[in-house]
Amino acid sequence: MTALLVSHQLRARYGGRIAQATAEGGIAAELLELPPDPAGRLPEAECARAEVAFFSGDVFPDFARQFFSAVRKAPRLKWMHVFNVGVDHPIFDEMLARGVRLTTSAGSTAAPIAQTAIMGLLALARGFPRWLVAQRSRRWAPERGITPADLHGQTTVIVGLGRIGAEIARLARVLGLKVIGVRRGPPREGDPVDELHPPAALPGLLARCDWLILACPLTPETRGLIGAEALARLPPRGARLINVARGEIVDEPALIDALRSGRLAGACLDVFATEPLPAESPLWDLPNVLVTPHNSAAADGNDRRVLELFLDNLARWHRGEELVNEVAQKV
Repeated sequence: MTALLVSHQLRARYGGRIAQATAEGGIAAELLELPPDPAGRLPEAECARAEVAFFSGDVFPDFARQFFSAVRKAPRLKWMHVFNVGVDHPIFDEMLARGVRLTTSAGSTAAPIAQTAIMGLLALARGFPRWLVAQRSRRWAPERGITPADLHGQTTVIVGLGRIGAEIARLARVLGLKVIGVRRGPPREGDPVDELHPPAALPGLLARCDWLILACPLTPETRGLIGAEALARLPPRGARLINVARGEIVDEPALIDALRSGRLAGACLDVFATEPLPAESPLWDLPNVLVTPHNSAAADGNDRRVLELFLDNLARWHRGEELVNEVAQKV
């Protein structure tokens, strides 16, 4: 009997689906349910039985302390699955150091994030920022003489071609854009790009770029990647930036200068160096900027996608097979 540590909310919503999947997979499983009160604690004897833990989205943030307390008291824990992609919280390092296997839900939010990026692209391309300003003031303002350029034939450079970047690329090609992907890894069959280049080639690609889309992880190499020098390499007064990655990848003061001067034609930003974005930030008021509150991943299908990924990995774990999205043990 495999004891699975889950939240009260997850069991209430998906207990039936878990029971169905484990029965179909021939897995003898028992759910250990955390208390519905965030201040409650699972008895230590129950924690001691847990072999698998599922850190589902409903746990964060209110029930995180409760969940982490339970896994710390679970000496038999062998594997933990997490709803998110980033595993930079100290608890995850602690689990890896203990020899607990760790898997993430990478890819589960690729579709909504990609759709948000494409929304930003279309909104900027079609002039929605100025239309929204006119709407709020009840002003009929067709802006005669301003003709948006056709997207068909324009070029987008996508930095980061993981699941999110690849989905953005696929949608961009549907719109007729030429897609240049930037990725550290080698080409893969089915990459939805017209060209693929390593990160070292990015400076030389920027001059060809109508749309610069950031979908890469934050690493020492990508922190501050897009600064004044990179922005100056973009085509003057026509290029636009979309960031659904991390705010620290962009030098924000340099970005603000480029937007204010008109050197950069516009930006759609879901992430920022400081979050929440401070009320005094000029980005709120710039007419060529769309601001979204680090919410591009929001979608009601995320929990279901994460659960199905967990259940697939549970079957793999039971059969002794390779797990999807496993985080490498640190040496």
